Amino acid sequence: MNFIRSRLYLGSFLGQRRQVTQIWSHRGMCDKLQEPKAASSPATPPRPLFRVPGYRPSEMDKKMLIWSGRFKTVDQIPETVSFEMIDAARNRIRVKAAYVMMAATIGACMVMVFMGKRALARNETLTALNIEKKAKWREEKKKCDDAAALSGKAQ
Repeated sequence: MNFIRSRLYLGSFLGQRRQVTQIWSHRGMCDKLQEPKAASSPATPPRPLFRVPGYRPSEMDKKMLIWSGRFKTVDQIPETVSFEMIDAARNRIRVKAAYVMMAATIGACMVMVFMGKRALARNETLTALNIEKKAKWREEKKKCDDAAALSGKAQ
């Protein structure tokens, strides 16, 4: 079957489509006529041919539609909503969340700068704290060495 199709396509490429289709029918090499399918059982109701495209929003989707400002209350939200409306609401919430995170980051940076300036006024810099810690360690080491030397002389 693929051989026949490739010949048909090759024929159209070479400009011989009309001659090839006259030789072979559009059904290929099949001689048997296709019979129509039997009608479906009358017990099942026929499915509608056209269905309104939409999406049944979940509770979270309803909250997003309200937060995005599309609707004022949950009662105003229809039973089915278009995909574009849900997507637009999600994008608007995503942008608002990004703005909130940016504002929180800038606020945290300003708080850190303010706290650093207050610590500098109290002379609590990292350098001063480091020097104090190392001086304390040197004192402890000197005390340990003196205690070890005294215990070594006593023996």
